[in-house]
Amino acid sequence: MAIRFRVLGGAGRDNALHVEVDSGHVVRRMLFDCGEGCLSALAPSDVQAIDHLFFSHFHMDHVAGFDGFFRMNFARDGENNRIWGPPGTARIMHHRFRSYLWNLHENLGATWRVSDIGEVAVKTWRYELPDAFETAHEEAATVREGALILDEEDFTVEAMTLDHLTASIAYKVTEKTRWNIDPQRLAALGLKPGPWLKSLKDPVALPDDAVVEGRTAGELRAELLVATPGGSIAYLTDFLLDEAAVEKLVPWLKNCGHVICESQYRAADLELARKHYHMTSAQVATLARDAGVGELVLTHVSSRYLPGERAELLEEARAIFPTARFSEEWR
Repeated sequence: MAIRFRVLGGAGRDNALHVEVDSGHVVRRMLFDCGEGCLSALAPSDVQAIDHLFFSHFHMDHVAGFDGFFRMNFARDGENNRIWGPPGTARIMHHRFRSYLWNLHENLGATWRVSDIGEVAVKTWRYELPDAFETAHEEAATVREGALILDEEDFTVEAMTLDHLTASIAYKVTEKTRWNIDPQRLAALGLKPGPWLKSLKDPVALPDDAVVEGRTAGELRAELLVATPGGSIAYLTDFLLDEAAVEKLVPWLKNCGHVICESQYRAADLELARKHYHMTSAQVATLARDAGVGELVLTHVSSRYLPGERAELLEEARAIFPTARFSEEWR
């Protein structure tokens, strides 16, 4: 399994994040925010393969590229037409769906589901292309278990609500622990590889008390399976990083592999950051250091800064978190 990611959009412009979770047998793709021009970095086939679109919030610079996304995907069949965001997302998306003229849609069968992420529950509405997206079909709400909002076979997605004078959602994608066979232990037990090893990884398919190769499956699991923790990536943007936010974020981000985070302002512009409910390079780097994250990638830098000033902003972060960086494509 592997997590691959790409920051979309240029320095001082709208940004977004494209994430792929590759399990080895299937690749799941996610897009976080959809600013103007961000999708131009992806091939049309990559845009059409996005399984989930997650919005942090609906300020223009985070949603202005949605028309391009929807144009390529509006008639897509299957279960992968999923949009997530803060409370009000379904209402806003319904307006977007209905803002086009639909008169050639009768034989198209696409279904879209849009979820509002609340503090205690996720509410979802279904929209159908055959009826020109006219009706919002409310589905049963799902009570949240902690930060979790999505539990897939190979990964989970968690969400945390932060304050940008509106709800702004931070997201974290985590690969599930994978179980591998230790070949040396297998040989030491005098056992030969075979299809039974695949079943051994699945306690549902093969209960612990089932007998395999002369021993119980539970015993063999204890002897042969080695746990490998999955990777993780978090996307944070546009919120006030005050003491309350730090208190929530540090344990949530603890040991996260990659953190992709807004750094709108330089350290000297802290008051501007506070006024507009954004963050500075020093604040972001301190958060990464205190959470012990693996990598920090700074995005969503203000257009007020010239290239030389952006370089200084990065150095401010590196003074606190030495491996902080921009996207490679910003060079």
